[in-house]
Amino acid sequence: MDAVIFDVDGTLVDSERDGHRVAFNLAFEELGLPYRWDIDLYGALLEVTGGQRRLHAYLEGEGVPAGERDELVPKLHARKTELFRELVADGKVDPRPGAVELLEDLTGAGLRLAVATTGSRGWVEPLLERLFAGVPFDPVITGDDVPARKPDPSAYVMALGRLGLPPAGALAVEDSDNGLVAAHAAGLACVVVFNDYTADQELSQAELVVAGFDELDVATLRRAHEQAQRG
Repeated sequence: MDAVIFDVDGTLVDSERDGHRVAFNLAFEELGLPYRWDIDLYGALLEVTGGQRRLHAYLEGEGVPAGERDELVPKLHARKTELFRELVADGKVDPRPGAVELLEDLTGAGLRLAVATTGSRGWVEPLLERLFAGVPFDPVITGDDVPARKPDPSAYVMALGRLGLPPAGALAVEDSDNGLVAAHAAGLACVVVFNDYTADQELSQAELVVAGFDELDVATLRRAHEQAQRG
């Protein structure tokens, strides 16, 4: 194992419920739209990866015509991204407990760190810079860089290409079934750190499933990776 590739939303940061959801609702309000996403509804909407795809799917269900959606969604998503960045800057979004410590330990052990997320670069990079300053993520692959969102494996395939590694040389860390499917489709072993939204998802195919980063260390990740390589 030469590298560990991390998802961001729900994995390194528990940002969906109290971050993105809040920003979407603020954007709806600012644009004078009647929609509001409560906690349970947003959990269901997370089955659609990527904020713009999620908006399209929701608004289609609300009967908004395709032409109107095509104009409205980019405007909504751009404002939501700005609002989310403000939430991050105001300290309203935190790393998941134990995440920073694990990243430091991995770096100290000589492992390379990368990001493969479906999130937009406009908020991913500011979040990483604020919450994980000094962590040498390279590369950082976002949803803006790939043709399809997870569960498509494109982000992981690109990350491996930039790392110059075969799938057997890296391990993915995810939080959801969509991410797990994407990682496995790219040939990667995958450890899942679930959250409140993903705890009940089908995660049994992961090499290891844990409730938090306090259950992980360098040795545990190495064992999960080695067991996957032995088949």
